[in-house]
Amino acid sequence: MPVSRSQRRVEALLGEAGVRIGGGRDWDPQVHDQRLYARLLAQGSLGLGESYMDGWWDVRSLDAFLTRLLQARLDRRVRGLAEIGDALLARLSNRQTRARSGEVGRRHYDLGNDLYAAMLGRRLVYSCGYWRRAADLDEAQEAKLDLVCRKLELRPGMRVLDIGCGWGEALKYAAERYGVSGVGVTISREQADFARRLCEGLPVEIRLQDYRDLDEPFDAAFSIGMFEHVGVRNYRTYFEVVRRCLPEQGLFLLHTIGRNLSANRTDPWIARYIFPNSMLPSAAQVATASEGLFVVEDWHNFGIDYDRTLQAWCDNVEAAWGRLDARYDERFRRMWRFYLAGSMASFRTRRAQLWQLVMSPGGVPGGYVAPR
Repeated sequence: MPVSRSQRRVEALLGEAGVRIGGGRDWDPQVHDQRLYARLLAQGSLGLGESYMDGWWDVRSLDAFLTRLLQARLDRRVRGLAEIGDALLARLSNRQTRARSGEVGRRHYDLGNDLYAAMLGRRLVYSCGYWRRAADLDEAQEAKLDLVCRKLELRPGMRVLDIGCGWGEALKYAAERYGVSGVGVTISREQADFARRLCEGLPVEIRLQDYRDLDEPFDAAFSIGMFEHVGVRNYRTYFEVVRRCLPEQGLFLLHTIGRNLSANRTDPWIARYIFPNSMLPSAAQVATASEGLFVVEDWHNFGIDYDRTLQAWCDNVEAAWGRLDARYDERFRRMWRFYLAGSMASFRTRRAQLWQLVMSPGGVPGGYVAPR
């Protein structure tokens, strides 16, 4: 069978990444459908992810394969029409309006608590663990929660705000270990229902509420893994909301994935299948949006810990597929594998970072000493 021009082009590009189609190494893909080559050149990253979901190709180590593509910067050389269209839409519209803000809750966080319970470990904490002295995922997540509390200098009697509270684990930890009361807001109905049950008997209120509606006093605030859904057009509003809820001496901790270069959109495959209307902030965008509202007291990057966290999630969910609901069919499993493997590759190649920022409205008198 003659080799097409698109196949030669794809093989040449993969060769630059040290990848050979049909090779014997863990990162060498095996192609099952010859239509793959034209699809990749026409659709870029969207075509790569969708063709994997469709079973057009396989590879023994998906994360190793995707890592090599990112290291060779092939994603920046092959851009499909979907990416061009998505970039244009992002420039012309606000993808994170109030009307659209609930979409990620319905399509991602409401997938099913059974999936997340199987993947995330003992605590339902869907964000990077802190592995500095941790031996396993559960220890890393508890260490992260404790790090947040220590950075905020939480004390008994304080009232704390959690923006994007997820399944309520962070507020539960803070209430039990540090004696605080708190309010958590989320746009996911499944998460809100679970968090209310989890925090029952504690001085914790869980609300199904948009963060933009918050306007009440708290002693401290934190946001873990929610800022990725805010969008560049809303960053300033986000920080204004936090500022109006804090006293002059209050502290705010922002825990977010970040990117090295400013952008106004996300990868089209991620936007379509995993996190609709999401985007990762750059350091410049965070600094610009918070300018004049907060003093940045500490900026902590432990993004390399996310690779290890994702590997643990992947191991957990792979071990659990057989006992999970049949609605997580083979196409869903391949989608989920691609999502986790691509995330590993992004952090492994330092394309993505994990930041914890501690901010204060007017600056901590005498300076702030950050725990590690």
